[in-house]
Amino acid sequence: MRVSRMVEALLFASQSPLSAAELARAEEGLDEERVEEAVAELRAEYEREGRAFGVFEVGGGYQLLTRPEYAPVLERFDSVPGSSRLSSPALETLAIIAYRQPVGRAEVEEIRGVGSGGVLRTLQERELIEVVGRGEGLGRPLLYGTTRRFLEHFGFRSIEDLPRPDELPVVLAQRTEEGKPNAA
Repeated sequence: MRVSRMVEALLFASQSPLSAAELARAEEGLDEERVEEAVAELRAEYEREGRAFGVFEVGGGYQLLTRPEYAPVLERFDSVPGSSRLSSPALETLAIIAYRQPVGRAEVEEIRGVGSGGVLRTLQERELIEVVGRGEGLGRPLLYGTTRRFLEHFGFRSIEDLPRPDELPVVLAQRTEEGKPNAA
């Protein structure tokens, strides 16, 4: 059995990303280097054949995903599960946690200027954030951080893939130029 086909079968069957180490456990004698070679082989094959899907690196692992250019086609069908949308307060809270983690509820609320208990619960239920420890000080408050699911949801390999804070105005300006006109 070819290693690339074995890796392909595992990625196809998995609902979450699999690391090279996890994929290497599939067969005795298989190592991470050979898995990486198989992933590269699959990527090249899918690209050469113009497939509508590819092997993407997200959340510290590999996953078979539909290519982004096919998203508009998929959105037209109710039978295709869509990504769950997050509200503006949820995105705002998630951004604060992603950039400041570990961070407590009080700090999140101070930055946002409003209570955030409900939003934090929702983000925990969606497994985008989790309690990562307890802070020092009165009551030893819970500290929150992002999860692997957060990385998967937004297509990041690791937290280091987040835009640097000094790049954010540039990112926002680029989106304004590409999509909506600037209100100024």
